[in-house]
Formats: sequence, structure tokens, C-alpha cells
Amino acid sequence: MRIDRLPLNSNIINFLKSEGYTKLYPPQNDAVKEGVLDGKSVMVSVPTASGKTLIAMLATLSHLSKNKSKVIYLTPLRALASEKFEEFKKLEKISGSKIKVAISTGDFDSKDNELDDADIIILTNETMDAMMTFQKSWIYEIGVVVSDEIHLIGDSGRGPTLEMILTRLKTGYVGKKPQIVALSATISNSSELAEWLDCKLVESEWRPVPLSEAVYSNHTITNQDRVESEGNLDKKRETRHRNPAIGLGLDIVEDGAQSLIFTMTRSSAVAAATEAGKFVAKQLKKDELEELAKTSKSILPRETEDQTKLVKKLADAVRNGTAFHHAGLDQRCRTIIETEFKNGNIKMLTATPTLA
Repeated sequence: MRIDRLPLNSNIINFLKSEGYTKLYPPQNDAVKEGVLDGKSVMVSVPTASGKTLIAMLATLSHLSKNKSKVIYLTPLRALASEKFEEFKKLEKISGSKIKVAISTGDFDSKDNELDDADIIILTNETMDAMMTFQKSWIYEIGVVVSDEIHLIGDSGRGPTLEMILTRLKTGYVGKKPQIVALSATISNSSELAEWLDCKLVESEWRPVPLSEAVYSNHTITNQDRVESEGNLDKKRETRHRNPAIGLGLDIVEDGAQSLIFTMTRSSAVAAATEAGKFVAKQLKKDELEELAKTSKSILPRETEDQTKLVKKLADAVRNGTAFHHAGLDQRCRTIIETEFKNGNIKMLTATPTLA
């Protein structure tokens, strides 16, 4: 379905077009058919990067064009909440809409009066749990709840909090039962979870870009179907760096793409980004290096002596087209890195698993 055929007002359609949307992906089309624009609760279980956020955005815009009640967007992680805040903040630009977006995560909070006045509030699950416990007045004005990464409801650490929140919401604890838009990765028990939530299930394996999985071991890259490369692969990487992960990442950057490398410790993330930068910088054009220099400058100064040492290492890495990301960086630095990597300016990012 084309964007301009959606049952939304012309200002919303024009905004979506200005953001580059022209046609719905198959899972998005299925969600519309299941009534997500008509207030029906829907659970979407599809692979990463298959358009889940736009489904949530369409449900939000449809609801706010007809109702005055709030939209709540729940995420399990602060970094994800910050990312969604930036995405939904764009809705304030829609002509004639007067939409207000706020956030509350612990790292970055809107003031209480801003939460009261907001149409859309982005929160972590833990923050929402606290808001419900303290019975903030606006929780009785919720019309739509988007629950991102809902498959984590089975996680032993984060799951119980999310389960309690959704149980309260779907049983009318905060008044009228809201529309639920649950977003999930592909999971085996999606139908069971959708039934518990009383949601229509949209399930698909479709991806906009095919995913290729492979394993590097003993000088060989092997994917699920066949051996891709054999023999001197390791020797080829040794001319760049002794770490095979960095060597493989550099090969990807050389092909004009970006590379994301996960490490087990903060120190190894810092070391890998620093080392890789020596090679990445040589592959960049003058205008790319100039843009990275501006980003590097924006990362410096700040706070304590220890933080300054870490931030200086980050700024130096960014100047060379690489960066590292872990919980030891403050929210300001993490946001800059996430944004610049998403925009394609940082070519190689090394991170601890918290980014995932």
C-alpha cells in the first residue's frame, strides 16, 4: 500500500512523505489490515529493521488525530528510549498538529509539567513502573501503549516489571483499557504472547535487506550453506591488525559499508576502536574527515578528570572514523555516537553488549 492511500489527514501524509516514506513494507501493510489505525491492539513479530517503528508511529498519529488521550512508548533500555525520543520528536513538525513529545528514563527527564502536557511520552519500563506506583495523574489519560522489545518479557531480570505493567494496563488498572501495540523480534511463542495480550498477531520473516550469517574460525569463514573463503584469510588480515574481528571489520569498511563489533569488556572496546582508527582514517575522503573533526570537537570537554581521559580517547577515535560505546560514557557522548553511526559518519563502532 502506498503512503498516500492511508486513511490519515493530508498533513500527516505530507509529513511521512517528507521523511522518505512512499510505500508500506509487507508487515506494515498487514498491521494496517489488522486494524492498527482503527484502535485495534496488535502484536508485531518480525525481524530487526523490518519497519516496526513506523507501525507504532502510524498508530500514534491515527490515535492523536481522533483522541486527546496520551500515547506511551515503553522500551527496556535508556539508549533505545533516547533513540525513539529523537524519532518521535519529529512529529512535532507536522503542520497544524501541536503534538508534544516528552521523555522520562532517569538519564534524561522532562519536567513533571511537561509530562502532564505531553501527547507522547517515551519511558523505560522501570520508569513507567515507578510512575504507576506513585499514581501520576497522567497515567489515567493513556489511550495507546507501545511496548518495544516485548519478547524480553521472558527475561529473568527485566521481564517481571514489564509483565506487571502490561497486566495492569490490559485489565483496566488505569481506567479505560488502552490500545496495545506490541513490537517483538521473531520468537517461537508469539501466538501465545499475542493471545495473553489480547492482540491480533502480525508475524513475518520478511526483511528489507537479506541477512547473511557466518562464522570465522581457523582461518575460514563459513556460512549456513557453504564455505565462503579459505586458506590465507587470516594472513590477509595480519597486514592490518592481528585481531581477526578488526580485520574483518576493516574489510567491510573498505567495501563502503559500516562495521559494528561487540566486545566483552569496556577496555577491549576502547582498544579496538583506537587501533582500527589508524587504518580507517586512511580510507576516508577529505570531506568525511572534516565532518568527523567537527563531531570530535563536539564530544570534548566535560566533568571529572577520569571522564575527560575517556572522552578524549573517544574524540580521538571519532576523528579517525571509529568510536566505542559502553556504559562508562555519559548519556551525551553515547547519544552523539549513536546518532553519528546511524547517519553513516562513523564507519566502525566497537561496543559492549549493552548497546544491543
